[in-house]
Amino acid sequence: MEDPNSQRDPKDLEILHKHEELPPTPPETDDNTSDSATSDEAPFPLPPPSKAPRAILDIDKKTPDAHVPRDPRLVRLTGTHPFNVEAPLNALFNEGFLTSPELFYVRNHGAVPEVHDEDILNWAFSVEGSVENPMTLSLKDLITEYEQITCPITLVCAGNRRKEQNQVRKSKGFSWGAAGVSTALFTGVPMSELIRKAKPNKKARYVCMEGADQLPNGCYGTSVKMSWVMDPERGIMLAHMMNGEVLRPDHGKPLRAVIPGQIGGRSVKWLKKLVVTETPSDNWYHIYDNRVLPTSVSPEESVNRPQWWRDERYAIYDLSVNSAIAYPAHEEQLCVVNGPEKYRVKGYAYGGGGRRITRVEVSIDKGRSWRLSDIDYAEDQYRGIEQDLYGGRLDMSYRESCFCWCFWAVSIPVVELRSASDIIVRAMDESMNIQPRDMYWSVLGMMQNAWFRVTISHEGDFLRFEHPTLPALQHGGWMERVKKAGGNLTNGFWGEKIDGEVETGPDAEAAGEVKMTKDGLDKVITIDDLRKHDNGDNPWFVVDGEVYDGTAFMKEHPGGAQSIVSAAGLDTSDEFMAIHSETAKGMMQDYHIGSLDAASKTALSEGEVQSEQSSEPRSTFLRPRAWTGARLIEKKVISSDTRIFYFKLEHGEQTLGLPVGQHLMARLRDPVTREAIIRSYTPISEVTQKGVLEMLVKLYLDRGEVKGGRMTKAMDAIPVGHVVDFKGPIGKFEYLGRGKCAINGKVQDVRSFVMVCAGSGVTPVYQVFRAVMRDSEDTTRCIVLDGNRLIEDILMKEELDSLAMNNTDRCKLIYTLTQATDDWTGLRGRISGKLIKEHCVRDEETLVLVCGPEALEKTIHTTFIEEGWKDEQLLFF
Repeated sequence: MEDPNSQRDPKDLEILHKHEELPPTPPETDDNTSDSATSDEAPFPLPPPSKAPRAILDIDKKTPDAHVPRDPRLVRLTGTHPFNVEAPLNALFNEGFLTSPELFYVRNHGAVPEVHDEDILNWAFSVEGSVENPMTLSLKDLITEYEQITCPITLVCAGNRRKEQNQVRKSKGFSWGAAGVSTALFTGVPMSELIRKAKPNKKARYVCMEGADQLPNGCYGTSVKMSWVMDPERGIMLAHMMNGEVLRPDHGKPLRAVIPGQIGGRSVKWLKKLVVTETPSDNWYHIYDNRVLPTSVSPEESVNRPQWWRDERYAIYDLSVNSAIAYPAHEEQLCVVNGPEKYRVKGYAYGGGGRRITRVEVSIDKGRSWRLSDIDYAEDQYRGIEQDLYGGRLDMSYRESCFCWCFWAVSIPVVELRSASDIIVRAMDESMNIQPRDMYWSVLGMMQNAWFRVTISHEGDFLRFEHPTLPALQHGGWMERVKKAGGNLTNGFWGEKIDGEVETGPDAEAAGEVKMTKDGLDKVITIDDLRKHDNGDNPWFVVDGEVYDGTAFMKEHPGGAQSIVSAAGLDTSDEFMAIHSETAKGMMQDYHIGSLDAASKTALSEGEVQSEQSSEPRSTFLRPRAWTGARLIEKKVISSDTRIFYFKLEHGEQTLGLPVGQHLMARLRDPVTREAIIRSYTPISEVTQKGVLEMLVKLYLDRGEVKGGRMTKAMDAIPVGHVVDFKGPIGKFEYLGRGKCAINGKVQDVRSFVMVCAGSGVTPVYQVFRAVMRDSEDTTRCIVLDGNRLIEDILMKEELDSLAMNNTDRCKLIYTLTQATDDWTGLRGRISGKLIKEHCVRDEETLVLVCGPEALEKTIHTTFIEEGWKDEQLLFF
């Protein structure tokens, strides 16, 4: 491969080489001499040893991030994609004050923009909006025309420690542990320099930022107050280097904003725009992410009343004071016989808005008394030093604000730990803001900063320490243990039983949740037990760690037996919770048979079936037991609320693999909460069509206070190039051709079909109708009753009419509208008993296929039964 540097301008190479003249990497810190990483060759901490990953991990090869090498030590919080990770807490803490790029936490909402090294200096961004002098600059301009600075900054995700909130009550956010925090030396230009040059207008109050990442709801964007941007004590900057090297892809390569003292969500990566405005950003992600709504607002209310999100009072900017314990580590054991006399408890603390942490206190008697810890302010070692560092001026002598975490430590006599049941830490900043004892739960689960508590178990000659939680789907931690034992985590005593407290059953359900488990059932099921039932004979499946036997419900399941068989032996939590009603969830107690043990939960969470890494391409795309991604290549607008989405399959010769009359499941992730949004669809692709999946979708958009459909709004918002996951086939009906069909696997003959549909419910009807009409040897008759509101609501009308044109002896199409215009010559009104009686002759060999809104399906069911049809003749898609 040709060296890309050979194509560069020599001056460009000079710019890059200037930034490669770095101080030497320091040796690893000796823990016996200091709690912070320092070097003999520098009077301040330098980055820890770092080795950039070179290989693409197997788990990323089938994702849009297949171009990004990553460190396998990172804990994935949202599955395979997008990439949201934190380091193991001890690995993070052991690196010292500065964090290597490979262990720095990552919060991505979608795919990482791919920027080649040779294109870095040409990266363009704009400064625009309410300014007299709008401008567009390249990264090369930013480096050569503006003075560069370097300074240490800690970034923290607003969701840091969210797993603790999720243990109390599930929020809408995924489960961060206590390592959603990292620190680095950033090099770049103060944002104020660019805003000043752009000359903001008098009424300008905010600086909005927008990145290049293409997301379901547009590019990621947010805003901060312009007064903060212009304040040198705030330290807001545009950075293009991190720890002396070009930003890595996950961290914003090649340019990002860095907003010290505020939540990481304000530091926009892959920066493309700075827009000066009079009001805060109207970007979707600014409004619907990074907010702490009142604790009284439930997840349901937050969805039904969007005005909560638009109240700027609930937006998060400055970080809250926070701390955590790194040592003792989770599950660490301390021998109390012939061991050390003292144990060194260590951890981190940080404040917000530039406020300094002034004290960190530790208690071993549940907060009745506190002892002060020693604090290492490594950030102070940079103050008073003026020199060039990584191509930028290091000069923090003028600044009083603090933008970095500090490390704290306190030695506790082991004899005192022997009589304690926990270790608790809290921190305070210079404004006397102090961590509260109890958490403030909110819908998004952000800004968790209650006292951090590590429990102590006395086991013979050893003390065993237990952290509150482990990140992501990892099982363990005292909160999980206490909750499972029936403890009330909100009683003010961390779930421990207090005098007069009434005993509760294990796993008491959080408010608003439907109970899906049997009381008193304590059967433990192993992963080996589960795998013995991964077939259609006796299918077991898992939802939130609980095991259910689906055998007895296979015949009655609305989606057909295949839906249960496809789930056998798998964790179906996402699918089940996303598509089932409260009624269905309430039925689950009858099928509950036990709980997976901790080891089995871990094995199952790590064993989600991924696309096979086979060298042989698969002939069919869909798989019933695993999700496969397809990339959106085109969106065709049919009407104001209807689209056809075209997805590229894995290769040009691949067919979809969907039998006539069956459906597939499509999965997107909520861009903020990462909750799965899953819906069933019937594509309009030909069964034999290769390489492309075509899907007709009717959009259900917001109408005033009435919320639209989550899935269809998300589908409409995704950009071309976005990957959507599919699984299937599912459904209890399959048309085999020439009058033969299968219902739940049982083959039967039909002489005719009555097909009733409305709106996008036409798609499964269209699949069957097309299969019958395209086969000249198929004598099956079809009557289609298609009811809609307006003529433009009749979907696939041209295709249906074309199929019927040459088959008038075998079919009849009947359209009826409830709000027809004067020039409409067809029927008017709803599909009624009169219409059915007039056009549908009851026959034992006639099957009625129905697909439409729930209200239509209920009406049709009642009407046909009243006309003497049998239940077994009615099939609802």
